[in-house]
Amino acid sequence: MKVQVHSIHFDADQKLIDFIEKKVNKLDTFYDRLIDGEVFLRLNNEGIENKTVEIRVKVPGGELFAKEQARTFEAATDQATEGLRAQLLKYKTKQHEGR
Repeated sequence: MKVQVHSIHFDADQKLIDFIEKKVNKLDTFYDRLIDGEVFLRLNNEGIENKTVEIRVKVPGGELFAKEQARTFEAATDQATEGLRAQLLKYKTKQHEGR
C-alpha cells in the first residue's frame, strides 16, 4: 500500500516517517484490499500531549479515519493504527456479511 506522510508546519525526520509507514503498512495484515493511506502530523501549541496524528485509509467503496493526540508522534501513531485496526475488522466483517 502506498502511504503519504505530510508534516504540517515542520519537517519530520526520516526515522519518524519510516516508523509511521511501517505501522500503517501493517494494517494490510488485517485487510488486504487497502488502496492507499495518508498521514497528517501536526504540532499543537498547548499542553503536554501536543502531537496530533491523523490517518486516512482508502478501502474499496469508502475510507476509514483515525485521529489521536499524544506526547509523541510514535504514541499517537500507535493509538491511531490500533483504532484503524478495529475499524478494518468491523469493515471486513460487514463485507463478508453482504455476500
